[in-house]
Amino acid sequence: MIQRKQTVFILLALVATIACLCLPLGFVSPDGMGADSSLHNLALVDGNNGKWDFSPCVLFAWLALSCPVGVVAMLKYKKRMLQARLCAVNMLLMALWMLSLAAISLVALPDEASLHLGFAACLPLVSFILYFMARKAIIADEKLVRSIDRIR
Repeated sequence: MIQRKQTVFILLALVATIACLCLPLGFVSPDGMGADSSLHNLALVDGNNGKWDFSPCVLFAWLALSCPVGVVAMLKYKKRMLQARLCAVNMLLMALWMLSLAAISLVALPDEASLHLGFAACLPLVSFILYFMARKAIIADEKLVRSIDRIR
């Protein structure tokens, strides 16, 4: 199971997704006076009073949905086409996460503040690329198996 390169890609994508869930995405700094607010997948934590605003919780939902799908995709190594479809579903979830982050940064954040993204904000893009590479390798394996069956 773990010997196949696509399983390694899926495992690395899953690790990147879990790291993104745990790490802060960045911070929001006001243009005037005030402390920086911390942006997480689950909430925006106000730096002045510690108040939690759960408006970005949709980011947490996309990543929380992606983790079990990634685990199932990694374990379904004998059913290659199902594994490829699950990788495509995870690619869609990562794309939805990125679109949701863009929408939150444009709509939900105050106008008089600027968003500074950190390292964790690029991890879903890394996951997307890893799921794409895994899906491509899975499809190549399926073509190889079908061509060998055809020769028999």
